[in-house]
Formats: sequence, C-alpha cells, structure tokens
Amino acid sequence: MTIAELQKTFHEQLALIYDTRESRAITQLALEHILNLNGPKISLEKFRLLTTYQQQQADEMLERLQKHEPIQYIIGKTWFYGLEFFVNSTVLIPRPETEELVDWIIQVEKKRDALSILDIGTGSGCISITLKHQLPNAKVCAMDISEEALNIARNNANALKQSVQLIRGDALNDDWQKESYNIIVSNPPYISADEKEIMHKNVLQYEPHTALFAEGDALIFYRTIADKALQSLTPGGALYFEINENKGDDVIELLRVRGYKNIELKTDMSGKPRMVRAEKSN
Repeated sequence: MTIAELQKTFHEQLALIYDTRESRAITQLALEHILNLNGPKISLEKFRLLTTYQQQQADEMLERLQKHEPIQYIIGKTWFYGLEFFVNSTVLIPRPETEELVDWIIQVEKKRDALSILDIGTGSGCISITLKHQLPNAKVCAMDISEEALNIARNNANALKQSVQLIRGDALNDDWQKESYNIIVSNPPYISADEKEIMHKNVLQYEPHTALFAEGDALIFYRTIADKALQSLTPGGALYFEINENKGDDVIELLRVRGYKNIELKTDMSGKPRMVRAEKSN
C-alpha cells in the first residue's frame, strides 16, 4: 500500500464517524505519527510504499480510531499554543477554546509588573505551563485533585523546561484560598448529566469523567471558586473561567452578586460564549 492509498483509506473510514474537517485533521495526525513525516513531505512522498511495520501500525491505529478512541490518546501527545504536550486518558485533551482563554489572559495581563497565577484543575498542565512559557516572570501554581493528572503535568513541565509549582488539592474542599494570587484561572468540570446523551463517543467513552461532569450542580465549581477567590485574589486581581456555552448568564450573575466588577463574557472563534473574566474590587 502506498502513502496515498493509506491516506484515502483513513479519510473514507473516519468520514463515517467524523465530519470532513475533523476526519482530515485526524488522518493528518495519524499519518505524521506512522510515517514520521510532516504534512508537506507526506504529499511529496505519497507514492512511496509503506513498510510492513508501518502497515501494521496503520491497521492497529485505524481499528482504535473506528472505536472512537481519540487520536491524541493513541499517539500520546497533542499541541497547544504551539507547544507539544503529553496526554493520556487521565487528562482532558486540550481544546482550541482553551487556547483562546490562555491567549486572552496573556494579552490582558502581560502589562502587570508582577504576576502570581493559580490554575485550578490543571489536568495536562496546558494552561499553567503555557502561561509560564509566555509570561516567564510570573510565579505559576497549578492544582489538581488527581495524582495521575499531576504526573502528566509534571512530565510536561519538565519536557518544556517550565518551572510550575504543582499542588494536589480539591478545589471544592481544600483551603487553597489562604495563598494570594493576582490571577486565578480555571476550566472546571461544567457538563451536566443531562448533556451526556448529546456528547460525542470519543469524549464520553474515553476522556476522564471527573474532569468533565459536575454531577448534580453544573455551577458548583464556579460558585465555590468565586467565593474562595474573593479571599485569595489581590485587590484588582482577575478571575478567569472557561464555561459551558449555555451557562454564560448564570456565571455572570453569580459573579455579580459576589461583588466582582468589570465582568466580561467573551465568545470563542465559533461565536459561542465560552470565557468569562471578572475583577475583585479594591
């Protein structure tokens, strides 16, 4: 089988599961991994025959993809804000809208003279590590309840040579608010149980449910973090959330009643309300 024939097979099979754009993106990642070539070189060598080992790899990978397993877990890595991150099924796969949240923080907060940042529910560490990479003078702490997730974040911080303090902690019950920060950011669990039936199988079957679902109360993490952040944020400090696109008004209201000011709801590249920023009053 040639590279071109392999590419066609992947496209055709994955198009039965994903839309055209996503099936092409997954195929590209799969071929780059199997062939150890980048996109342009794949096109230049499209008539080259696969080795026996590459054919075996491709067959095994396609079988896993047809079972809806995410390509990022299969190859063990993904890219976020131009950086390569290790991922496995103990952490969420970083999303493009989270990149937008990180970019928003960087653009707004880079003018501060000193920065102390806390990332709550860090998972792979994509938010905290990227912020440290882009804001090298900032002191960055990252917290997660999962030791497995912290191990992944630690590996990523070491691989990317970024100094991030990693803390095991429960956002809902631990006393993390005793420390002071200029910036607190969180992409907490926010999917309600009744949304499970409309979720894609590659998310529902493979990504960690503790990082996805806020069982019983979709806003519990927002309320708790907003309450504790009032004690932890420095005067004029900012709280950033990634949110469920259907809960923007609710999150704004819970921040308003707690006395936060300059509350801003931001849409992502698809026009969906997915990010909120609010400041603690002086």
